Amino acid sequence: MKRAPQNLLALLLVGLPAYFFLVSISFAQTFNLPSAETDVIGEVDYIYAKYEDTLADIAREWGLGYEEIVRANPDVDPWLPGSGVKVILPTQYVLPRAPREGIVVNISEMRLYYYPKPAKDEPATVITYPISVGRVDWATPLGLTKIVRKRKDPTWRPPASILKEHEEDGDPLPKVVLPGPDNPLGKFALNLSMPGYLIHGTNKPAGVGMQVTHGCIRLYPENIESLFESVDVGVKVRLVDQPYKVGWLDNQLYIEVHEALGTEADAETPDKTLAVKAIIDATRDRQASIEWARLNLIVDSANGLPVPISFSSSELPANPESTVDLEQSMVSSSQ
Repeated sequence: MKRAPQNLLALLLVGLPAYFFLVSISFAQTFNLPSAETDVIGEVDYIYAKYEDTLADIAREWGLGYEEIVRANPDVDPWLPGSGVKVILPTQYVLPRAPREGIVVNISEMRLYYYPKPAKDEPATVITYPISVGRVDWATPLGLTKIVRKRKDPTWRPPASILKEHEEDGDPLPKVVLPGPDNPLGKFALNLSMPGYLIHGTNKPAGVGMQVTHGCIRLYPENIESLFESVDVGVKVRLVDQPYKVGWLDNQLYIEVHEALGTEADAETPDKTLAVKAIIDATRDRQASIEWARLNLIVDSANGLPVPISFSSSELPANPESTVDLEQSMVSSSQ
């Protein structure tokens, strides 16, 4: 492995055996913020599963959500990977196309990016966390908002719509849920200026990285604690939905594809026109010769791994006009 959880060093410094704490290790993925000309951070990594592992265990340990690790490992049994099985860690990301400030939440990716203000003489960084977002019938809203309140050990007062849903399902909720292990908000909550919407923890961490909430943004308990301590009231929060993220690394263009969160019919017929539009937007000021034929396969797989889609100078096609034909056929096939 090329990295280790950040709190592993702290365990070693106090003289405690690190293996004793492995079941609780998790960490935030922190990267130096690249220049404006670079959009890709991190690198894809892997581990070999132990006999007692599940993909959910591995995901939490390495700062990943459930769906993203499952999609990156389609041939691995999520509940019993097996001892010695290679598990890909999808820890490389194309930054969302949004200002690199405050918090940016990409709904389809189910991931949050936090750009803290750097201390004096310190490099700028970006910290990223897996999240859960709203179900199809309780979609997380899009737009620009901000943090208006921070609450530790929050009390939850379910809105009437949620009370009604639980009543109809035979699982009635109390009108007030006090702080404690049964509180779905966990130990920390950040209220947004959009009334009724929060970034918060959870008492059910196994659901992080899934489309399971009533519209709020849910983090692992250890991740929301870290974010809560770092972020200030007034910080901007941009909620975007970019299933096709396109960006540059070392003069090559990359695309990262996620399943669009919508109806099941939407997921079965990905809109490849949106992928083409994302590529066009990323190449307005920089030219690239795109492998349009390969792009079809990448969009169909939607495994969340950034993949280069531009030819290098030594790979340019003999007939450049052919790439235009492929682009046109790709757009036509998605209509």
